[in-house]
Amino acid sequence: MQMKTSDFDYFLPPELIAQTPIEPRDQSRLLVVDRATGTMEHRRFYEIPDYLREGDVMVFNESRVIPARLKGRREGSGGKAEILLLRRREPGVWEALVKPGRRLHKGSVIEIEPDVRAEIIGEGDKGARTIRFSDEPGLLRAGEVPLPPYIHEPLADPERYQTVYARVAGSVAAPTAGLHFTPELLKKIESKGVQCLFTTLHVGLDTFRPITEDDPRQHTIYKEYGIVPGRAADEINRARREKRRIIGVGTTTVRLLEQAALGSPTGEVKSFEGWVELFILPGHRFRAVDAMVTNFHLPRSTLLMLVTAFGGKELIDKAYREAIAERYRFYSFGDAMLIITRLQRPLKTPDVA
Repeated sequence: MQMKTSDFDYFLPPELIAQTPIEPRDQSRLLVVDRATGTMEHRRFYEIPDYLREGDVMVFNESRVIPARLKGRREGSGGKAEILLLRRREPGVWEALVKPGRRLHKGSVIEIEPDVRAEIIGEGDKGARTIRFSDEPGLLRAGEVPLPPYIHEPLADPERYQTVYARVAGSVAAPTAGLHFTPELLKKIESKGVQCLFTTLHVGLDTFRPITEDDPRQHTIYKEYGIVPGRAADEINRARREKRRIIGVGTTTVRLLEQAALGSPTGEVKSFEGWVELFILPGHRFRAVDAMVTNFHLPRSTLLMLVTAFGGKELIDKAYREAIAERYRFYSFGDAMLIITRLQRPLKTPDVA
């Protein structure tokens, strides 16, 4: 049967879209989904250590959200303008989205601050613009941390849209599966004998942009810059040889590790630095990851497709129905899901429904 984007659609009551974060972070709900048995349990996130065991390896994405939303005035008309930075191409040159897109084209100039000007020097696909800034440090000082378009409540503390371990600036959206961890919970996890490793994938636009093509295989995924340090790769490969579980925290981490393991018949993860272009759809053979912590994602999104590929369509559809029936909170500030198996390697990739 041919795969269709509509296969990854579902109805979510609008009131289940979380507008504010839970306090404290680890009090969010956790739906535990066992791939081996298809069973589900309703827990709280602070109870996640109950599903971990000595020797497990948890891999995190330590990317930090940059103040990527810039507001200014169009030179000449004085009309309002807005820029959303997507990725840095070279010093002072960024790919971005702009508002109003119909009035901002190549040659347009936006004044952000008296000493910060933005000139559009190119136009790309899906409304993207290439912009040269007169003062790059100044533009980051002038910017705001962007919240996803489905969040309408102001955020009192911008740090609440960062993970507690965020260190490497570069994302335009948070790796939201990590928002549930607190320093105390991380210590508790480590005290159980779980090794915590850190990688970097700078999150881009596909986090909240639905696929518009009828056939998802026709979609071009947005490239994101990632880094798997050599030490992390070595530790992951050692754990694999010893048949210990690798748990990816977030779809970003899973996608990065799978990219780093591409081309390896044994699933070895190589140290990596570069653009990640891997689009994971059902049928993908997972090489690097045994379990995943993830939030609940938008319909028709690349993230939902990745999670479906990992858990199997029937099981993930069932999990989403269960979460909606039990009134879980969805999306960036919402609740979490742990997709795990208690079996050790080798693990069977779920069948595509």
